[in-house]
Amino acid sequence: MEKTKANYYQELHEMASAVSSSRSISDLLSRIAERVTKALQAKGSSVMLLSPDGKLLVHAASHGLSEGYLQKGPVLADRSTAEVLEGKLVAISYAASDDRVQYRYEAKREGIASILSVPLILGVETIGVLRVYTAEIRDFDADSIYFLSTVAGLCALALDNARFRGNVPLPL
Repeated sequence: MEKTKANYYQELHEMASAVSSSRSISDLLSRIAERVTKALQAKGSSVMLLSPDGKLLVHAASHGLSEGYLQKGPVLADRSTAEVLEGKLVAISYAASDDRVQYRYEAKREGIASILSVPLILGVETIGVLRVYTAEIRDFDADSIYFLSTVAGLCALALDNARFRGNVPLPL
């Protein structure tokens, strides 16, 4: 088995353990963002949750991204890779020139070349997005996509558990 796949399995095991034992959802999502970034050898990653009115994606956690980039402006759900909110994954190879990227100039200035976005799905409802940002142009392979989709499922489960306990960082 290739080293990358072994790393993915190890990371998934660690994240699943953290999901079942973590008390703070904010800390857990931050840890997941950090581990995803490292596992995929990316520039950064973020967990964004859909606002109650469904119009905005709000950052709940991130790793490797500057405050300036995170505060660039409102992330509109219908302008920011809307296909993800329909339950589809979106891989963007050239973020600076892709019309699906709402803040292309800011992405280029941040040093973001490619973006992989997967939905956070709870039951049949999309509640947010997990994104990975790379500094180099990348065509994401099937293993990376499957890994990130699995992590998104863990995030959705953790958010559901937090909602059940009344401990959610943002209103869902």
